[in-house]
This record gives sequence, structure tokens and C-alpha cells, in this order.
Amino acid sequence: MGELVELTGLKDGQPVTCACALGNLTEFESVPVDRRVMVIGGGITGITAAIDLGNAGYQVMLVDRLPSVGGRMLQLSETFPTLDCAQCTLTPRTVESGQHPKVTLKTSCEVIGLEGEPGDFTVSLRQKVTYVDWNKCTGCGTCIQKCPSKGIALFERDAGRMTAIYTLSPQAVPNKPQIDPDRCRYLTKGKCGVCAKSCPVGAIDYKQQESFFAARVGAIIVATGFDIYDWKNKMPEYGGGKIPDVIDGLTMERYLSASGPTAGAMVRPSDGKEPKEIVFIQCVGSRNPEFHKAYCSRVCCMYTAKHARLYKHKVHDGQVYVFYIDIRSTGKGYEQFIQQSVSEEEIIYIRGRAARLYREGDKVMVQGADTLTGKKIEIAADMVVLAAAMVPNAGAQELADILGIECNADGFFIEDNYKLSPVETGRQGIYIAGCCQGIKDIADSSAQGSAAASKALVFLSTLRRQNQEAV
Repeated sequence: MGELVELTGLKDGQPVTCACALGNLTEFESVPVDRRVMVIGGGITGITAAIDLGNAGYQVMLVDRLPSVGGRMLQLSETFPTLDCAQCTLTPRTVESGQHPKVTLKTSCEVIGLEGEPGDFTVSLRQKVTYVDWNKCTGCGTCIQKCPSKGIALFERDAGRMTAIYTLSPQAVPNKPQIDPDRCRYLTKGKCGVCAKSCPVGAIDYKQQESFFAARVGAIIVATGFDIYDWKNKMPEYGGGKIPDVIDGLTMERYLSASGPTAGAMVRPSDGKEPKEIVFIQCVGSRNPEFHKAYCSRVCCMYTAKHARLYKHKVHDGQVYVFYIDIRSTGKGYEQFIQQSVSEEEIIYIRGRAARLYREGDKVMVQGADTLTGKKIEIAADMVVLAAAMVPNAGAQELADILGIECNADGFFIEDNYKLSPVETGRQGIYIAGCCQGIKDIADSSAQGSAAASKALVFLSTLRRQNQEAV
């Protein structure tokens, strides 16, 4: 088991002291502490940082609270401005992170405490319960096929359903399932047990308990990503989640994706029919300092144009309307992408906010105004897609408290200097990257992942040289 250390941290927002095993990660602990890095967050930013560090010869622990890595990018259909397949681009990186000899994946895992000094941190972690022994599991998927319990799929958003035992996606890395205890009939009612009976290697463990362990690292990179603003509970003017044909942009990604629940067929949620008129509304929760978020979510103009174009590729006779405040396309090739959306796809842009949505028969009525003409507008749409604000992932402030770094009023981690030190924090040896630092697109997130890896390498290399000179 190795040496036991007592660490104080936070669990479910409350202080907790636990005995954690040090040295139970033999391969990870076999190198000097100043050549070990922890990356928190397994999206494209964290994966990029982990692979860069691994390629440089450093041992990396990649931690994610979900059961597999890939993050939000794995949910996307295609990416702007090139319309490349998101999963075709990302999957080789997730596979590489899972097979890299220098990268250790710790999924379904959360950081709950931190002690030590820069260059020699001791991080305590909680290994969450999966009810599956991943050391035995071969990832054959028999348990998933046999499970009779169905529910809303986390990965598919509102677009699809999944069994009580599941992997997040078909491309999951690691490709090992876990059980949702709230929907498992055996765990809630003591009945069923089909997955345990069907598992050929006896990997199902209904009595599995959470565990705690500790890891010593020289530096930490935080790349915890983003979430979607809770428009369903905070924006009743847009139906408050009660109109089935009103969805957000991330759900739209799953409808458009060839690997999604509809195999890429464009249908509306209420009845499965092909929508002929679709309305996109931008800045939902963004740029609204009086009631919601004051900041611009930066990528919404681009992904709305992408959604509109992909919809037109599938429904050639469909009509698209986009309500916008103004267009912010500030990347390489982005402005051309927007212009092509208007000229080639005949997408109608309406400058103004949509004020209210309501259902009338099988239509979603969209009421708004065109601020260029001063006229009120009402559109009877088959489907409405909201570009909801992007916000920090839940638990960002709690993690900041654990690591001794700071968040701003919106919950994003604060960098040391926005212009000159965008990935460094006020605490030496801890770096931030990607959307947890502020909203950005995939290209900038990847760049920051590499930047944070570079800063960690410089810090640890300098520390190692100083230690050698001292000897």
C-alpha cells in the first residue's frame, strides 16, 4: 500500500481529513517528484498539455471527474471554420493519452486536498464509485446491451437515452463502463442484477466503495473547461425548458453528429419530424449584465453559423433565421465563414433579441424585433436553438480554494497577468489553461494547453538545475 499521509481538504464543500496512500502508483512514483505533473481536466486542453509533457519525458497524471477523457469537444459534430469532424480530430488524441507510456489516466476522480510547496506538492484525490472493477473489465459492452433500465443520456444531452450502466460515448477512453446508482434497479430496489449475471469476467461490484489516495507532483495544470448556462431554470421567457423543440447549441451538436442518437438525421425532439423552419437565438444569457452574464461567450456567433450551415446541408429546402446583437468573428478564416453562411446558404440574419418564445400547436412562436428596421417580428418555427452562455464548470471555486488560487466574479480562474502571463497563477507551480481561464475556441484552448505545459517544464527544469547546483 505504501506510506499513509493525513491530508486536509474539501469534500462536497465541507472540510475533511483523510488518510491517503502514498506510493500505490508504482510507475508514477518511480521518477523524481520534480519530473511529475498533474493535469486536472481531460478535455482537449488537458490532453494537449499531458501529451506535450509526456513527450518531453515527464510523468503525467491526467485527472478527470468523468469516467472518460475528451471533454466537450467529443460532443461536437464538426468544428468551424473548416467543418472538420470533431471526433475524427480528437479521438486520436484521447487514444494517445490513454496509451502514452508517460501518462497515467485517473478518471472518475476528484481533487479534494493539497499540501506542500511548489515543486513538491502532495495532492489528495477521491476515487469515485463506478460499481465496476476496471481491473477486471475488458470493455466488451455486454452489460450495457443487457441492461433494461433507460434514462436521459448525459453525453447526448436531451437528444438521446442511455442504460443505467454506460460509457459516456462509443469512443470513450478508457472504454470501461460505470453504473448510475440513481437509475440502477439493483442499487435502488435490490432487484435486477442483469449486468452482473451477463458479465463474462465478473467485473460488476455493487458493494464497491469510494477510495482515497495521494500523489506527489512538482507542478499542477488546471484545465477544467466550461459548462452551459442554466437557461432552463433562469430564462422563463425562452420556455424554461418546457418547450421540447427549444434546445441549446450543445444539444444541437448531438442531433447533427453522425454518431449521435439520430445518426445525423435532422429531426425535432417533439415528434421526430424534419424541421423546415428553424430559428437560432444568440447571446442567450451572455452580454446581459442586468439579469445574467455580462461577458461575451466569444464562440457563439461562429458555432451558430456552423449549426445553420450544417442544418442546410441536411435540409436543403429549410429556412434559417438568426437573431443576433452583432457578429463577433475574430479568428483565422472566421469572417469568411460568416459571409459564406449568408451568401451561399441564404441564412437570414435579424439584428435584435428575441423577446419571448411560446408554443402554439406544433409550432414555436418567436417574438422579437428587427432593430435595423424598427419592426416587430413573429416567426412560427418548427425548432429553436439557443446559443446559451458558456460558464465555468461546477466546482471551480471549490477547486480554487483547494489549490490556493483565485476566481473572478464570473467564476473563471484568474491569471497572473492577462497579457504577459496568461497561464500562470498567483501561486508558483500551478498553471491554468483553456476555458477555465476564460472562454475561447478549440484552437486557442489547445495553444494554452501547450503553453501551460511549457511553463511547467521551465519551472521544473529550473528547480531541478537549482537542486543539482545546491548538491
